[in-house]
Amino acid sequence: MISTKNPKRLIVILGDHLDYQRFLPADFDPSDDLFWMAEASEESTHVKSNKHRIVCFLSSMRHFRDHLESLRLPLAYHQLNEGGSSSTLSDYLEADLRKWKPETVRMTKPGDFRVESALAEIISRQGVRLQMVEDEHFLCSSEEFIQHAQGRKSLRLEFFYREMRRKHQILMDGDKPLGGDWNYDKDNRESFGKQGPPPSPSDRGSPPDSTTLEVIALVDRLFPDHPGDLSSFRWPVTPEDADAELDRFISDALPLYGRFQDAMWTREPTLFHSLISAPLNLRLLDPRDAVRKVEDAHLAGHAPLSAAEGFVRQVIGWREYVRGIYNWKMPDYRSDNFLGADQSLPEFFWTGESDMACMRSCLTQVLETGYGHHIQRLMVIGLYSLLRGIHPHEINDWFLASYVDAVDWVTTPNVIGMSQFADGGLMASKPYCATGAYVDRMSNYCKGCRYNPKESTGPNACPLTTLYWSFLDRHRETLSSNRRMSMQLRNLGRLKEDKLAEIRKAADCHLHQS
Repeated sequence: MISTKNPKRLIVILGDHLDYQRFLPADFDPSDDLFWMAEASEESTHVKSNKHRIVCFLSSMRHFRDHLESLRLPLAYHQLNEGGSSSTLSDYLEADLRKWKPETVRMTKPGDFRVESALAEIISRQGVRLQMVEDEHFLCSSEEFIQHAQGRKSLRLEFFYREMRRKHQILMDGDKPLGGDWNYDKDNRESFGKQGPPPSPSDRGSPPDSTTLEVIALVDRLFPDHPGDLSSFRWPVTPEDADAELDRFISDALPLYGRFQDAMWTREPTLFHSLISAPLNLRLLDPRDAVRKVEDAHLAGHAPLSAAEGFVRQVIGWREYVRGIYNWKMPDYRSDNFLGADQSLPEFFWTGESDMACMRSCLTQVLETGYGHHIQRLMVIGLYSLLRGIHPHEINDWFLASYVDAVDWVTTPNVIGMSQFADGGLMASKPYCATGAYVDRMSNYCKGCRYNPKESTGPNACPLTTLYWSFLDRHRETLSSNRRMSMQLRNLGRLKEDKLAEIRKAADCHLHQS
């Protein structure tokens, strides 16, 4: 339903701002206000987005559109062009501003600086006032985070996380953390061992409804060359779906989530992880509800404290932390490259065709499903990218394109700061670098792989192990002042020069062959 007269204010709802609880401004006037939404092909092609990511966004947007229409609210909605011609949010908005000539555009601060800049430029060029409002979905405002960050030489999640726990009284006993400790990460690093994982929940996700099925068919037609097998699409696209998935996670997976959240296993993509990051990032699920339900599950004796605390740390700690860094440091942060990485992204990142069993498993999984849990992202794909020296901008774009829950505010700090150490230590205290032994310890990927994680040279040398020593060798001077790298650099110093020469040669050979 579109207002019969020109609106005084356009209320822009972006594809990741589908907050059913907070979309209606307190000063909303149906006679003067018009909601505005648009599906633009550019949002799927500026990086070659996985089909699961595209469908998740578009189906969620159409369900939100239907919700607004059910409330008989005035709405202008641009649907993706069936003819396949390219479209941009800026073009749609500029045309509508010229047509309706509103006085104001109201927009919640976007989670992508590219989108924010483009739309703000259009709005300014048309002489319209921009009313940018804080995103109330988050527990920590941008201003609060900047106050936390100012005056610190480096940021650390742990200090921010404790502030969030105290402020919101989550897993607290008065002014003390429940159980006496703030962090139970040491209890959350178990591997499955040779016996493999215990049975994990199999009934995960939400079957696609008619709206989602229409979007799946559309995406297969318009983006046939994009990665993703949509026959397995089961992502939540409504608040009801998201709530049901959260409840299933708490009931079936949370008790073992903590112990095994860092473990990996072939052909076991979800294990005991939740599937709620995508609906959280689209605002279909409120983080306050998620952490309270998990807290209640622990207090009821359903899940150990280590599991509940690990989940809470991800949601009100890490998630809020990376968003704060993004809003504080963009746009320059995205181009950081502290280690001077200059390698191009290998083609096999788009095919999954690699002799490395760990990379083949993780890449194939994400290319097909748009999903990978945080250790697969950080300590397999991210680790390889760091050690190889892939340019941070290229690997960041790949992460943004590939994951169903990817939004720029999420991927950029996680890749630039956490995974690639490209910010020089603002976000993480050291590079997350390891040999193939880590992957061997935390998974079964190495079993049957042609490479041996213990070998750094020779025909059976694991590329992760070879590249690890090559990485330390290349950056020993840069990292020499980092106290947390001292043990690894001492181990490097124990290698004889002839061994290092072999490693350099093997690393160079790997780069040229892959």
